[in-house]
Amino acid sequence: MSNARLRVFPAISRNRDPAKYVDELMHVARFADRNRLEGILLFEGNDVFVQPWAMAQHIVVQTKRNSPLIAVNPVYMHPFTAAKLVASFAQLYGRKLYLNMITGTAVSDLQALGDQCAHADRYVRLGEFIKVVRLLLESPRPIDFRGNFYTGSGLHLHYRPPADLLPEFLIAGQSDAAERIASETGCIKMQMLPPDHDRGIKAPGLNFGIFARQDRDLARRAARERFSDSAEGRELLTLTMENTDSVWKRRLFEGQTAEMQHNGYWLLPFLTFQADCPYLVGSYAEIGEKLRSFAAQGLTTIMLDMVADEAEMRHVVKALEASGVF
Repeated sequence: MSNARLRVFPAISRNRDPAKYVDELMHVARFADRNRLEGILLFEGNDVFVQPWAMAQHIVVQTKRNSPLIAVNPVYMHPFTAAKLVASFAQLYGRKLYLNMITGTAVSDLQALGDQCAHADRYVRLGEFIKVVRLLLESPRPIDFRGNFYTGSGLHLHYRPPADLLPEFLIAGQSDAAERIASETGCIKMQMLPPDHDRGIKAPGLNFGIFARQDRDLARRAARERFSDSAEGRELLTLTMENTDSVWKRRLFEGQTAEMQHNGYWLLPFLTFQADCPYLVGSYAEIGEKLRSFAAQGLTTIMLDMVADEAEMRHVVKALEASGVF
């Protein structure tokens, strides 16, 4: 058996009810803390009710070991600000953070913010952003930097975190530009769970959801009860597709079926606007075996879509534990 161990970051689909948003995130964060999940993914965007750095602080204060995975988009902050926030968390709480580096948000949001960058240029900016943040956190001397998007002279942090509290960077984009920047910067590359996941794992990180039960047929029945098909959900997704230039969303949206595949791959939650990724449906043993296979192919990190329900989350943990690599 491989000695690899999977790090899991649960994520909940964006809650459209501001009255429930914080409580739902905290419920998942506390569950993650009790069950050896690495942290929790916090989204960024014009439509996110609580700014992710503020939510991360709220989570860190109320948990013992949760290391949030914070979405960072250069359109919202300068790299010096990001570096200083990372250093502040290290100094205040002795807690490591993970940074999910993104360029995407709704096209209308970019227009509202006055951002004129083309898709490929946003990844060039992202690469520069990552390099500046790393230099600031790791360099003992003031740094000079001159790029297409960021310029700095004699810039430095007065407190630098110890090596074990330096952040790890993830890139979740699926475009050629995202692939290039992930390679150039040494970030953990994420990909969506592919339909042919027995052969299609090509990155150290995967994004998907798990729906599990003791028995495969029971899992499939329960999954169909939880995620029902709906014309309204499909229409909502179609409307959002008109407002995005995201490559990964288009790859999932175009030409794929909502039918549950024999290997457990299921796209219906995405196609009906109930999740942001495919799902893997099966028994604890089946999913555990697949996770072992993924780890053997080099998988280290999972962004895991979760239904924020205690019973459902316990089923997910049973599947993770069945893998022997969690």
